[in-house]
Amino acid sequence: MANSPQAKKRARQNERRLEVNKARRSRIRTHLRKVEEAIESGNKEDATAALRAAQPELMRGVTKGVYHKNTASRKMSRLAARVKAIA
Repeated sequence: MANSPQAKKRARQNERRLEVNKARRSRIRTHLRKVEEAIESGNKEDATAALRAAQPELMRGVTKGVYHKNTASRKMSRLAARVKAIA
């Protein structure tokens, strides 16, 4: 348990950041799931549009510290390759 005033403040800040980061992570996952569903349906236009919407969300997660830069780049690269492979 936090005893010093700065430790108590840090605990409060951590709780608030946890909520914000949880919401952001959920939002990113939703965008990625939409891309996955569009790929599964086989509609290239929908998949491309969903990927275009997901990319800024993923990069925003990187700048906010939710994801590592390489993780986001890897996810985007793999999704883009799958979208491109749709015949």
